[in-house]
Amino acid sequence: MQALFIGQTYIDVTFITDHMPVGDEKHVADAYAVSFGGNAVTAAFCCAKLGIEPDLIATMANDWLGRMFWDMADRYGISFHPRKVNSSSLSFIMPNDGKRAIVRCRDDQHIHPFPLLNIKGCRALHIDGHQPDAAIHYAKLCREDGILTSLDGGGLRTNTHELLEFIDVAIVAERLCEQMDKTPEHMLDYLKSRGCRVGGVTMGERGLLWYDEAGVVGILPALPIQRKRVIDTNGAGDVFHGAYIYSYLADPSKAWHEHFEFARAASTYKIQKLGNEAGLPTLADIEAVKHEFRAAV
Repeated sequence: MQALFIGQTYIDVTFITDHMPVGDEKHVADAYAVSFGGNAVTAAFCCAKLGIEPDLIATMANDWLGRMFWDMADRYGISFHPRKVNSSSLSFIMPNDGKRAIVRCRDDQHIHPFPLLNIKGCRALHIDGHQPDAAIHYAKLCREDGILTSLDGGGLRTNTHELLEFIDVAIVAERLCEQMDKTPEHMLDYLKSRGCRVGGVTMGERGLLWYDEAGVVGILPALPIQRKRVIDTNGAGDVFHGAYIYSYLADPSKAWHEHFEFARAASTYKIQKLGNEAGLPTLADIEAVKHEFRAAV
Protein backbone atom coordinates (compact mmCIF):
# COMPACT_ATOMS: atom_id res chain seq x y z
CA MET A 1 0.00 0.00 0.00
CA GLN A 2 1.39 3.37 -1.07
CA ALA A 3 -1.69 5.48 -0.40
CA LEU A 4 -5.16 4.95 1.05
CA PHE A 5 -8.25 6.85 -0.09
CA ILE A 6 -11.58 6.68 1.78
CA GLY A 7 -14.90 7.94 0.43
CA GLN A 8 -18.39 7.39 -0.94
CA THR A 9 -18.84 5.65 -4.28
CA TYR A 10 -21.06 7.20 -6.93
CA ILE A 11 -21.81 6.40 -10.51
CA ASP A 12 -21.96 9.76 -12.28
CA VAL A 13 -24.27 10.40 -15.22
CA THR A 14 -23.19 13.72 -16.74
CA PHE A 15 -25.14 15.27 -19.58
CA ILE A 16 -25.23 18.53 -21.51
CA THR A 17 -28.59 19.88 -22.54
CA ASP A 18 -30.01 23.26 -23.51
CA HIS A 19 -33.44 22.38 -22.12
CA MET A 20 -34.78 20.55 -19.07
CA PRO A 21 -38.13 18.89 -19.84
CA VAL A 22 -41.09 19.27 -17.53
CA GLY A 23 -44.39 17.47 -17.30
CA ASP A 24 -44.65 14.89 -20.08
CA GLU A 25 -41.94 16.46 -22.25
CA LYS A 26 -39.03 14.50 -23.69
CA HIS A 27 -35.73 15.92 -24.81
CA VAL A 28 -32.49 14.49 -26.21
CA ALA A 29 -29.24 15.64 -24.56
CA ASP A 30 -26.41 17.00 -26.70
CA ALA A 31 -23.78 14.75 -25.05
CA TYR A 32 -23.40 12.48 -22.03
CA ALA A 33 -20.85 10.48 -20.06
CA VAL A 34 -21.12 7.72 -17.46
CA SER A 35 -18.24 7.19 -15.06
CA PHE A 36 -17.16 6.66 -11.45
CA GLY A 37 -17.84 9.50 -9.05
CA GLY A 38 -17.36 10.65 -5.48
CA ASN A 39 -14.76 13.03 -4.07
CA ALA A 40 -12.05 10.75 -2.69
CA VAL A 41 -13.01 8.03 -5.16
CA THR A 42 -12.33 10.24 -8.19
CA ALA A 43 -9.11 11.44 -6.54
CA ALA A 44 -8.01 7.81 -6.18
CA PHE A 45 -8.68 7.12 -9.86
CA CYS A 46 -6.69 10.25 -10.77
CA CYS A 47 -3.72 9.09 -8.70
CA ALA A 48 -3.90 5.67 -10.36
CA LYS A 49 -4.09 7.16 -13.87
CA LEU A 50 -0.96 9.21 -13.15
CA GLY A 51 0.94 6.06 -12.23
CA ILE A 52 0.61 5.29 -8.51
CA GLU A 53 -2.15 2.79 -7.79
CA PRO A 54 -3.71 3.37 -4.34
CA ASP A 55 -5.94 1.37 -2.03
CA LEU A 56 -9.54 2.54 -1.74
CA ILE A 57 -12.15 2.00 0.96
CA ALA A 58 -15.50 2.93 -0.54
CA THR A 59 -19.12 1.87 -0.51
CA MET A 60 -20.42 -0.88 -2.78
CA ALA A 61 -23.79 -2.53 -3.30
CA ASN A 62 -24.41 -5.99 -4.70
CA ASP A 63 -26.12 -4.71 -7.81
CA TRP A 64 -25.11 -4.18 -11.43
CA LEU A 65 -23.87 -0.64 -10.77
CA GLY A 66 -21.69 -1.92 -7.93
CA ARG A 67 -20.24 -4.61 -10.15
CA MET A 68 -19.61 -2.03 -12.86
CA PHE A 69 -17.69 0.10 -10.35
CA TRP A 70 -15.60 -2.90 -9.25
CA ASP A 71 -14.65 -3.48 -12.90
CA MET A 72 -13.63 0.18 -13.22
CA ALA A 73 -11.41 -0.02 -10.12
CA ASP A 74 -9.84 -3.24 -11.37
CA ARG A 75 -9.11 -1.69 -14.76
CA TYR A 76 -7.16 1.11 -13.07
CA GLY A 77 -5.24 -1.24 -10.78
CA ILE A 78 -6.87 0.11 -7.63
CA SER A 79 -6.97 -2.24 -4.63
CA PHE A 80 -10.64 -1.88 -3.70
CA HIS A 81 -11.84 -2.66 -0.17
CA PRO A 82 -15.65 -2.43 -0.33
CA ARG A 83 -17.96 -1.43 2.49
CA LYS A 84 -21.37 -2.88 1.82
CA VAL A 85 -24.55 -0.84 1.35
CA ASN A 86 -27.91 -1.93 -0.04
CA SER A 87 -28.05 0.29 -3.12
CA SER A 88 -25.50 1.99 -5.36
CA SER A 89 -25.39 5.79 -5.24
CA LEU A 90 -25.96 7.89 -8.35
CA SER A 91 -25.24 11.49 -9.33
CA PHE A 92 -26.98 13.23 -12.22
CA ILE A 93 -24.85 16.19 -13.28
CA MET A 94 -25.78 18.99 -15.65
CA PRO A 95 -22.83 21.27 -16.55
CA ASN A 96 -23.80 24.75 -17.70
CA ASP A 97 -21.66 27.87 -18.28
CA GLY A 98 -18.84 26.92 -15.91
CA LYS A 99 -21.19 25.70 -13.16
CA ARG A 100 -22.98 22.43 -12.57
CA ALA A 101 -26.29 21.35 -11.11
CA ILE A 102 -26.29 17.98 -9.35
CA VAL A 103 -29.01 15.61 -8.18
CA ARG A 104 -27.68 12.87 -5.89
CA CYS A 105 -29.28 9.56 -4.94
CA ARG A 106 -27.22 8.26 -2.03
CA ASP A 107 -27.19 5.21 0.19
CA ASP A 108 -24.69 5.74 3.01
CA GLN A 109 -26.27 3.33 5.49
CA HIS A 110 -23.37 0.95 5.97
CA ILE A 111 -24.31 -2.68 6.58
CA HIS A 112 -20.92 -3.67 8.00
CA PRO A 113 -18.08 -1.94 9.88
CA PHE A 114 -15.32 -0.43 7.78
CA PRO A 115 -12.48 -2.75 6.67
CA LEU A 116 -9.44 -2.92 8.95
CA LEU A 117 -6.31 -2.76 6.83
CA ASN A 118 -2.61 -3.13 7.47
CA ILE A 119 -1.20 0.32 6.59
CA LYS A 120 2.46 -0.71 6.80
CA GLY A 121 4.34 1.06 4.02
CA CYS A 122 1.51 3.54 3.38
CA ARG A 123 2.78 7.06 2.70
CA ALA A 124 -0.41 9.11 2.36
CA LEU A 125 -4.07 9.06 3.42
CA HIS A 126 -6.71 11.08 1.59
CA ILE A 127 -10.27 11.35 2.90
CA ASP A 128 -13.33 13.43 2.08
CA GLY A 129 -15.25 13.07 5.36
CA HIS A 130 -17.65 10.39 4.10
CA GLN A 131 -17.57 7.25 6.25
CA PRO A 132 -16.76 9.42 9.29
CA ASP A 133 -15.93 6.44 11.51
CA ALA A 134 -13.38 5.10 9.02
CA ALA A 135 -12.02 8.59 8.33
CA ILE A 136 -11.26 9.35 11.99
CA HIS A 137 -9.89 5.85 12.63
CA TYR A 138 -7.36 5.96 9.81
CA ALA A 139 -6.52 9.65 10.31
CA LYS A 140 -5.51 8.93 13.91
CA LEU A 141 -3.62 5.80 12.91
CA CYS A 142 -1.72 7.58 10.14
CA ARG A 143 -0.91 10.55 12.35
CA GLU A 144 0.60 8.18 14.93
CA ASP A 145 2.72 6.53 12.22
CA GLY A 146 3.88 9.79 10.62
CA ILE A 147 1.91 9.19 7.41
CA LEU A 148 0.73 12.29 5.53
CA THR A 149 -2.99 12.92 6.03
CA SER A 150 -5.02 14.95 3.53
CA LEU A 151 -8.63 16.15 3.63
CA ASP A 152 -10.94 17.23 0.84
CA GLY A 153 -13.25 19.52 2.80
CA GLY A 154 -15.98 19.79 0.22
CA GLY A 155 -18.71 20.17 2.83
CA LEU A 156 -19.42 20.06 6.54
CA ARG A 157 -19.56 16.52 7.93
CA THR A 158 -20.58 15.22 11.34
CA ASN A 159 -17.02 15.12 12.67
CA THR A 160 -15.19 17.71 10.55
CA HIS A 161 -13.99 19.70 13.58
CA GLU A 162 -12.63 16.63 15.34
CA LEU A 163 -11.14 15.18 12.17
CA LEU A 164 -9.11 18.30 11.35
CA GLU A 165 -6.99 17.74 14.46
CA PHE A 166 -5.38 14.79 12.63
CA ILE A 167 -5.01 16.36 9.18
CA ASP A 168 -1.72 17.63 7.73
CA VAL A 169 -3.05 19.08 4.46
CA ALA A 170 -6.61 20.43 4.43
CA ILE A 171 -7.90 21.84 1.15
CA VAL A 172 -11.52 22.88 1.48
CA ALA A 173 -14.17 24.33 -0.80
CA GLU A 174 -15.90 27.70 -0.51
CA ARG A 175 -19.05 25.72 0.27
CA LEU A 176 -17.53 24.74 3.62
CA CYS A 177 -16.77 28.41 4.30
CA GLU A 178 -20.42 29.24 3.66
CA GLN A 179 -21.67 26.40 5.85
CA MET A 180 -19.44 27.53 8.71
CA ASP A 181 -20.15 31.24 8.12
CA LYS A 182 -16.50 32.08 7.51
CA THR A 183 -14.69 34.06 4.85
CA PRO A 184 -11.91 32.18 3.03
CA GLU A 185 -9.38 34.19 5.05
CA HIS A 186 -11.05 33.25 8.33
CA MET A 187 -11.19 29.63 7.18
CA LEU A 188 -7.41 29.62 6.85
CA ASP A 189 -7.14 30.91 10.42
CA TYR A 190 -9.49 28.16 11.55
CA LEU A 191 -7.48 25.45 9.77
CA LYS A 192 -4.30 26.76 11.38
CA SER A 193 -6.00 26.66 14.80
CA ARG A 194 -6.86 22.98 14.27
CA GLY A 195 -3.19 22.18 13.59
CA CYS A 196 -3.27 21.67 9.81
CA ARG A 197 0.25 22.49 8.65
CA VAL A 198 -0.89 23.26 5.09
CA GLY A 199 -4.38 24.60 4.35
CA GLY A 200 -6.30 26.18 1.52
CA VAL A 201 -9.64 27.17 0.04
CA THR A 202 -10.41 26.38 -3.59
CA MET A 203 -12.26 29.25 -5.25
CA GLY A 204 -12.83 28.06 -8.82
CA GLU A 205 -11.71 30.56 -11.43
CA ARG A 206 -10.30 32.75 -8.62
CA GLY A 207 -7.73 30.12 -7.77
CA LEU A 208 -6.50 28.69 -4.47
CA LEU A 209 -6.06 30.78 -1.32
CA TRP A 210 -3.62 28.83 0.85
CA TYR A 211 -0.86 28.86 3.45
CA ASP A 212 2.35 26.85 3.62
CA GLU A 213 4.18 25.15 6.49
CA ALA A 214 5.50 28.51 7.64
CA GLY A 215 1.98 29.92 7.77
CA VAL A 216 2.60 32.26 4.84
CA VAL A 217 -0.64 33.00 2.96
CA GLY A 218 -0.68 33.29 -0.81
CA ILE A 219 -2.83 32.92 -3.92
CA LEU A 220 -2.28 30.31 -6.58
CA PRO A 221 -4.21 31.82 -9.49
CA ALA A 222 -6.27 29.66 -11.82
CA LEU A 223 -4.83 29.22 -15.29
CA PRO A 224 -6.44 31.66 -17.76
CA ILE A 225 -8.27 29.17 -19.93
CA GLN A 226 -10.82 30.50 -22.39
CA ARG A 227 -14.41 30.21 -21.20
CA LYS A 228 -15.51 28.43 -24.36
CA ARG A 229 -13.09 25.59 -23.58
CA VAL A 230 -14.64 24.91 -20.17
CA ILE A 231 -17.01 21.96 -20.67
CA ASP A 232 -17.48 20.29 -17.27
CA THR A 233 -16.14 21.64 -13.95
CA ASN A 234 -17.56 18.77 -11.92
CA GLY A 235 -14.74 16.64 -10.53
CA ALA A 236 -12.08 19.29 -11.08
CA GLY A 237 -11.50 19.61 -7.35
CA ASP A 238 -11.31 15.83 -6.96
CA VAL A 239 -8.70 15.65 -9.72
CA PHE A 240 -6.82 18.47 -7.98
CA HIS A 241 -6.65 16.42 -4.78
CA GLY A 242 -5.66 13.20 -6.52
CA ALA A 243 -2.94 15.00 -8.48
CA TYR A 244 -1.28 16.64 -5.48
CA ILE A 245 -1.32 13.33 -3.61
CA TYR A 246 0.39 11.73 -6.62
CA SER A 247 2.91 14.58 -6.81
CA TYR A 248 3.72 14.20 -3.12
CA LEU A 249 4.17 10.44 -3.45
CA ALA A 250 6.31 10.83 -6.57
CA ASP A 251 8.63 13.39 -4.93
CA PRO A 252 7.95 14.34 -1.29
CA SER A 253 11.01 16.62 -1.29
CA LYS A 254 9.19 19.18 -3.46
CA ALA A 255 7.59 22.24 -1.86
CA TRP A 256 3.83 22.30 -1.56
CA HIS A 257 3.49 25.11 -4.07
CA GLU A 258 5.02 22.73 -6.63
CA HIS A 259 2.55 19.97 -5.74
CA PHE A 260 -0.34 22.44 -6.08
CA GLU A 261 0.95 23.82 -9.40
CA PHE A 262 1.01 20.26 -10.72
CA ALA A 263 -2.53 19.72 -9.44
CA ARG A 264 -3.70 23.01 -10.97
CA ALA A 265 -2.59 21.81 -14.41
CA ALA A 266 -4.40 18.50 -13.82
CA SER A 267 -7.68 20.21 -12.91
CA THR A 268 -7.34 22.58 -15.89
CA TYR A 269 -7.18 19.51 -18.10
CA LYS A 270 -10.25 18.03 -16.40
CA ILE A 271 -12.57 20.98 -16.99
CA GLN A 272 -12.10 20.61 -20.75
CA LYS A 273 -13.57 17.08 -20.74
CA LEU A 274 -17.06 15.73 -20.14
CA GLY A 275 -17.24 13.30 -17.24
CA ASN A 276 -14.71 12.19 -14.66
CA GLU A 277 -13.04 9.38 -16.57
CA ALA A 278 -12.42 11.42 -19.72
CA GLY A 279 -11.02 14.20 -17.51
CA LEU A 280 -8.31 12.14 -15.82
CA PRO A 281 -4.98 13.41 -17.15
CA THR A 282 -1.80 11.53 -17.93
CA LEU A 283 1.60 12.97 -17.04
CA ALA A 284 1.95 14.02 -20.69
CA ASP A 285 -1.41 15.85 -20.54
CA ILE A 286 -0.27 17.79 -17.46
CA GLU A 287 3.00 18.75 -19.13
CA ALA A 288 1.07 19.95 -22.17
CA VAL A 289 -1.13 22.17 -20.01
CA LYS A 290 1.90 23.57 -18.19
CA HIS A 291 3.61 24.29 -21.52
CA GLU A 292 0.55 26.02 -22.95
CA PHE A 293 0.14 28.36 -20.00
CA ARG A 294 3.82 28.80 -19.07
CA ALA A 295 3.86 32.48 -20.08
CA ALA A 296 0.75 33.18 -17.99
CA VAL A 297 2.09 32.09 -14.58
